[in-house]
Amino acid sequence: MVRQPLTAEQIAAGQRLGVALRAARADRGLVEVALAAGISPETLRKIESGRLPAPAFGTVVCLSRALDTPLAELADAWLASPSIPQAS
Repeated sequence: MVRQPLTAEQIAAGQRLGVALRAARADRGLVEVALAAGISPETLRKIESGRLPAPAFGTVVCLSRALDTPLAELADAWLASPSIPQAS
């Protein structure tokens, strides 16, 4: 199966997610949070910088728990643009 390239809107949503995760991490170390979420520090670095704009749902869930941030807040960051359709 060939994966379709991400749209500009999806890339922007991923960047917003990265900003939200970085803000939630605050003063905690990147390595500390990554390990608590069960991902590599490089993966977290890529998500926060927007170089990995569409992380797996499970990754976002684990980051939500590691950061003690409601998953809904991270979803809100992703969905902040009205041009991204929400699933019904």
